Order: sequence, then C-alpha cells, then structure tokens
Amino acid sequence: MILEKVKKLLAEHLDMDESEITEETTFEDLGIDSLDTVEILMELEEEFGIEFKMDEGKKSVGDLVKYISSKKE
Repeated sequence: MILEKVKKLLAEHLDMDESEITEETTFEDLGIDSLDTVEILMELEEEFGIEFKMDEGKKSVGDLVKYISSKKE
C-alpha cells in the first residue's frame, strides 16, 4: 500500500508511468534534483502525516518505503 502511494506520487510529479518505478529504482535513476526532492518530500509528509529529514540515507524508492513504514508503526 505504501509502495503504491509512493509510486503514484512520484509518477505524477515526474510525469512518468508508475510501471517504470520499482523498489530498486534510485532517485538518481529518476533524475530528481534538489527542488524536486523538496516538493516530493512535502507531498509525502502531507500524504502520510510524518516528517522527513532531508538527509537520512534514502537512496531508492525501497529505502523511502521502509522509512515511511517505520514511522507509521
């Protein structure tokens, strides 16, 4: 469920198909710049009701999903 929401949000923000995004996809693969990062994190904070810190070692979609899951428990 979290993965699907994250994929949908990223796909919408980056104007790409959700099927192109997997847990192994890195943010570098997606070509996300610093402005995209800030905007995406703000959207994720609103969607999941948690706060993100900018540099917490999240390098892939899977890392992000694990982080969100740990904060939602």
